[in-house]
Amino acid sequence: MNHVWRFCLVFAVVKALEVSEDNNDAIQVTCGEQSVHVKWKVNESMTENPARLFLGSCFPSQFLNVSNKGAEAEFHYKFTECDFRRVTTWKYLTYENKLEYRPLPKPYPPSFTYPIRCVNDRPSGWTPDFVSSSTGAIQGHGGLDFHMAILNQDFSGPAESSTFPMGSFVPIWAGVNQQAHQPLVLLLEECVASTTPEILPDTLTYPLIANKGCLVDGIKSLSKFLPRYQSSSIMLHLQAFRFAIGQEVYIHCKLIAWDPDNLSDVKKACNYNQAKGEWELLDDPFQSSLCQCCDSTCGVREKRDTDSAPQGLVLKSVLGPLTITEVST
Repeated sequence: MNHVWRFCLVFAVVKALEVSEDNNDAIQVTCGEQSVHVKWKVNESMTENPARLFLGSCFPSQFLNVSNKGAEAEFHYKFTECDFRRVTTWKYLTYENKLEYRPLPKPYPPSFTYPIRCVNDRPSGWTPDFVSSSTGAIQGHGGLDFHMAILNQDFSGPAESSTFPMGSFVPIWAGVNQQAHQPLVLLLEECVASTTPEILPDTLTYPLIANKGCLVDGIKSLSKFLPRYQSSSIMLHLQAFRFAIGQEVYIHCKLIAWDPDNLSDVKKACNYNQAKGEWELLDDPFQSSLCQCCDSTCGVREKRDTDSAPQGLVLKSVLGPLTITEVST
C-alpha cells in the first residue's frame, strides 16, 4: 500500500508545482487513496459569497479569512462525493473534478474553472463496478467470486452496445476475487458460442477456446488473449465471427482459478501466432511447449468436470446476448 501513497504524494507535488507557476500558489491539491484535500486562496471578489465556490457539487468544507485581500477555501472530500468522475484503466484509478467559482447560479457559466485530477495505482484484487452490467455475469462459488463481462474497446467500462459488426472486436474480461485464497491465476479452459442461453445435446455451437485453453478461433482470425496486468484476471479480444449473423448469440465459458505455479498442458492459456504458425503460452512464452498439444489433444479426460481441486476451482459462465451483424457497404 505504501507505493500507492508515494504515487499520490508525487502526483500532488507535481500538481502543486504546476499551480505555483500558473496561479501564484492559489490552489494546492493533495491526493489521497480515497479522498482529496484542496486549498484554494480566493481573491477579494470571491469572498463576498463563499457559497458560490464549488468542488464539483460540494461547497467548501471550511472557509477562513486570511487577510483583508482574500480568504482560503478548503475542500476535504471522499472521491465518492462531489460528483467525482472515475476513469478506470487496468493500471490506475483516476478521479476527476473541477473547482468553480459561480457568481451567478446555473445556467450561467462559471467565471473561473480549474481541473482537479488524482491518479492512484489500482489496488490489488480490486473489482470494477461494471461487472454487473447487462452483458456481464457474476457468480460466487467455493469462497471465490467470479466475474465476467463484455466491455468497451479500451476495457475501461461496460460495452456501449451489444451489437458488433463482423470483423470488429468483442472485448471480454474475466476475473476472480481471491479473498483469503492463495494467489490464483484465472484461465478460460473452454468457450463456445451458441444461439441459446443453455447448451443442449442438439444445440449448434461455434468453438472459440477449446482443448484446455487453446484459443482456436485465433487460427483463422485476429482473436487473442491480451497481456495480463494481474494473474487473477484475463482479457480477450474476440474478433466478431460469422456465426448466427443477426441472431442473439451467447458465449459459454468454463473459468478456472488455478495455482499459477502448476500450469500444464491441461491448465494454460495459449494464443496462435499466425506469423510463426506456432502456439504461444500467454503467461510465459518460454514454456510454450505446453501449447504444442493444441493441434492434437491436450491431456486426458478428467473424472470431475466442475469440482474443486487442491489448486483451485472450475466454474461455468454465460455472457450475452450479443448480436453480430454484416458490415454495411
